[in-house]
Amino acid sequence: MGWWQVGADTLANSRFVVSPLAEAVASLLVLERATAAHPGERAWLETHLPAYRRWKAGHPVSALVIRSALAPRWTADFLVPAPAPAPPGQAPPSFADELAPVRATPPGRARAELAEAAGAGSGPLPAALDRDDLAERAADAVEWVWTHTVLPDWPRRRRILEADVVARSAQLGRGGWAEAVNGMRPGVRWLGGSRLQINTYDNPPRELGRAQLLFVPVTPYQSWVCWDIPRRYGLVYPCSGALVEAGSVSVPAALGALIGPARAAVLLLLASPLSTTQLVALTGQGLGSVGRHLRVLLDAGLVRRRRAGRSVLYFRTEAGDVLVRGAG
Repeated sequence: MGWWQVGADTLANSRFVVSPLAEAVASLLVLERATAAHPGERAWLETHLPAYRRWKAGHPVSALVIRSALAPRWTADFLVPAPAPAPPGQAPPSFADELAPVRATPPGRARAELAEAAGAGSGPLPAALDRDDLAERAADAVEWVWTHTVLPDWPRRRRILEADVVARSAQLGRGGWAEAVNGMRPGVRWLGGSRLQINTYDNPPRELGRAQLLFVPVTPYQSWVCWDIPRRYGLVYPCSGALVEAGSVSVPAALGALIGPARAAVLLLLASPLSTTQLVALTGQGLGSVGRHLRVLLDAGLVRRRRAGRSVLYFRTEAGDVLVRGAG
């Protein structure tokens, strides 16, 4: 198995971050592999796959670059750099900020990493890719996916990702690293002794030294590791399935008629503790609306709240459970 030795300094400096580039690459992986992990992803794929295939047909070199870069067991490193978090007080990097270093990858490095990825997957690098614009071609593909399939839905996706970060941070505060990372992606678990298993491949362990460790959620069911040695290492993971299916809450008619459908949706979701950020992502309602619903439910004794680290989590009381069960 592959694992990283993570020291105390690295753990203290670790962060959960949202990366527009990672979200676009994860979406590109879904399109390229043409497989969906759940019904919501299948609907998205059916909507965008025909246009993506038309784009590839019109850009055969870019299509060949992407096919070589996204091998089953290895992805070309230049296409999936570790995110560079913004310093405190500054705005997080935009998609354009994150894509610029990908596009500027030196030709020799891009060619070598594509050859390595292709060698781990389908065989030698095709002769058609003996050229100097490979990184630009790969960046064009990622930019097309971002512009046409991710950007129109980015505000909703970002809310979902931010909600997952809140949930993972609460798990970290409650149960430590084991609870926060176990099951994050297939093969990932906390081994103890400052060891983080990152996959089940027979790779030698890696000492991270004083590098920053980043955890990066994406909404597609995709995952990978990335690095900018020796400064940063990243673990990209699919966020919670419940969050990915945001907006799919089915409210019983009787409960909706009694307390209103929007408030009922909030109450239904609080079978397990959730923050206001998560509720916003799951319901699609605004922060102010969710806050008003929570205040009414708190005053009625149907929910309670508790603090978990820097987050406040809400959950149903026994009275709230009885009301939900009674409504079917």
